[in-house]
This record gives sequence, C-alpha cells and structure tokens, in this order.
Amino acid sequence: MRLTLSLPGSFLDNPALPPVPIGVSRKDASGACYRLPKDLCMSHLIDIFLQPSNVFADLKAKPTFMLPLLLVTLTTAAMMLSYFLQVDPEWYLDNTLRAAGNDVTAAEAAQAKKMMPGAQMMAYITSITTIVFAVVATAVYALYFTLAGKVTGTTTSFKQGLSLSAWANMPVLLGMVASLVGVLTMQPQTSLESLMLLNADPLLVQLPADSAWKSFATSFNLLSLWVVFLTALGWRTWGRTGWTQAIVVGALPTLIIYGGMALFALLK
Repeated sequence: MRLTLSLPGSFLDNPALPPVPIGVSRKDASGACYRLPKDLCMSHLIDIFLQPSNVFADLKAKPTFMLPLLLVTLTTAAMMLSYFLQVDPEWYLDNTLRAAGNDVTAAEAAQAKKMMPGAQMMAYITSITTIVFAVVATAVYALYFTLAGKVTGTTTSFKQGLSLSAWANMPVLLGMVASLVGVLTMQPQTSLESLMLLNADPLLVQLPADSAWKSFATSFNLLSLWVVFLTALGWRTWGRTGWTQAIVVGALPTLIIYGGMALFALLK
C-alpha cells in the first residue's frame, strides 16, 4: 500500500492528474488508487484536506464513497454511544425536561421520566439512528446532485453524487473527533450540546435555553462552511463550471436547512 504525500498547492488548482507514487509510471497512476481495494484510497484521506482538487479529479473517473462515509458515520456513532454511557442518567433526564421549557409539577416530571428512555437505552438508540440517518442523508444528497446535474447540463451519476457527498463531508470527521475527545474527558453532568465544540453555540455564543435562536445556534456547525466549499470545488472540478454555479449547487441544501431554522426562530 502506498500513501502519496505532496506539498499542498492551491485549493483552486485543477490538475489533470494526481501525484504519481514513486516507482509507478504516470500512465499507470492515472487512477492513483488503482492497486488498492475499491473504496480504500487511503491517500485521499490526507489529500482531501491538503489538495482536494487532486482528490476530486481522481474521483471523477473512479468515484468512491464507502471509506469516508464509514469514518464519519462510525465516529459520530461512537461519540454518541460514549456520551450516553458516561452521562449521569438522573441528571440527563432532569436536564432534558428543563430544556423542553415546560413548567411541570414534580408528579408530572416523575411521570415523564418513567416514559422517557434512560441514558443507556439512548446510547443504543442514537447510535443506530445516527448510522441510518447518515446513510439516508448521503443518498438524498446524491439524488440532489444527480438532479442538479440534469438541470445544469452537468452529467452526474448517482454514484458520483454519493462520492461527492461523502468526501466533501470529511471535515465533519474533525469535529466529531474533537467531540469524542471531549466526551471521554467530560464530567458526568455535561450536556451534549456543550461538547459540540465547533457549533456556533458554544464556540461563539452561549444562549439561554429559552432563546428562540438556541436550536439554530447549537445546530449550526462552522465546519459546514468547509463542507460547502469542498462540495463547490468538487462540482466545479467535475463539471468544469464557473464558481457561481458551483457555489449555488454546493450551498443550496445548507441554505435551505439553516434558512428554515432561522425563519422558524424569527417566527417563534
């Protein structure tokens, strides 16, 4: 197995061929990961952060998605599992009720606790739902890119859409690793939101629980901007389009999601 490392060039460059491993001819290296098992292009894990243009140029002909999808999904699931196995169960239930913002009597709170799943059960529920959600979301994004290709005249297969979605989402892995480290070193009475270290709340602001913008601030991850950039770059590299079209295609889903949340906060 060879790992190809090269000095990072401009993110806006679009070289025709990826770096050539030592001892491999350029003709043979036109597929960069040709000797590795499918979806195991290990050099891409580094290059997606340093020289993503090279990665997307390679992926256009040989789209892969399983490796980045597994890394992000399993790391996120591991973080959620670890959190709910370490958090104080009683405190978690009390904090959840407080966050709901409803004034309840002690009897109502006790009844609600009986109906709510405990922290340990939540560990398994959230781990499974995280995996399912990640797979479904990746497929939905792939469908979106396929439809966007038809509208813009940029031919994009469903597999290419899966590849673009999975690899452009790699910055999320950095956020999940940071959160996992936070979980492993946290006190038992720590909220999950406070461990999302790259979200607007708590990184930039700390809003009160009853703020109309609380949900928006705790959901908006600053790494989303990096994901949008990588998506636009991949679209531009594959379709040889201008930056305007690439940015619109890359940013539209994010604008719809967070725009809807912002509108809800304004109307609340």
